[in-house]
Amino acid sequence: MEYSIKSLAKLAGISTRTLRYYDEINLLKPLRINSSGYRIYGDKEVDMLQQILFYKALELPLEKIKEIIASEDFDTKKALYMHKENILKKQEELRKLLINVEKTICSLEGGITMSAEEKFEGFKKSVIEENEKKHGSEIREKYGDSKVEESYKKLGNLTKEQWDEVQGLGVQINESLKEAVKDGNPKGEKAKEVVELHKRWLSFFGDYQVQAHLGLGQMYVDDERFTAYYDNAAGEGASVFLRDSIAAYYNAKFNEETWQWIIE
Repeated sequence: MEYSIKSLAKLAGISTRTLRYYDEINLLKPLRINSSGYRIYGDKEVDMLQQILFYKALELPLEKIKEIIASEDFDTKKALYMHKENILKKQEELRKLLINVEKTICSLEGGITMSAEEKFEGFKKSVIEENEKKHGSEIREKYGDSKVEESYKKLGNLTKEQWDEVQGLGVQINESLKEAVKDGNPKGEKAKEVVELHKRWLSFFGDYQVQAHLGLGQMYVDDERFTAYYDNAAGEGASVFLRDSIAAYYNAKFNEETWQWIIE
């Protein structure tokens, strides 16, 4: 069966402009162009569009989607099973969040008394989801799925009191880092205090060993988003200072040839 660009757009619930854009960036090419210059799509293109929209629903950028579906080992059946697994996972997260919202509504209307822990549960879920959306692919590639899932599990099990402590430590780190940057000595006592606060903060998210801590310090410099965060919070150069302070704390140096930290 063949579809005009207008009929395919209507079928998929997207705009013809979107389909034209997908064609322009070589994400989804039409089957052919007819004698009148209109794009014509076939069943293969319909199936590919379905995959694209599934990946978009997972909030993957178009460049990443293009990379996935253009790969030689792309398997539609395996992709569908993966989509199913992700959708079921998302469905369970939304179910728990919905229950939390419903309890909150009942609590506000006087139907039930909701504990602080119950109110907090839905919030923790949203924090995990937001972090996965922003940094999931990067941290999974760097540390592995099991380490990331372990970290999410630990975060999900935090009590409200523990979460309040995490938030407080975040503020303390930035304030202490600001003072340490002014001091200007990554090997000084103020810098050491920052690193120990940072270690304490990390302990709430997983068992971070020395190399992982050093790796995070390097990532704060390499990734412009983290650089901007720390530089905005504690002054220009704060991300580099934090990296150097962590290295000084462990007496380590970065080997640029192997891109690894070496404990001296």
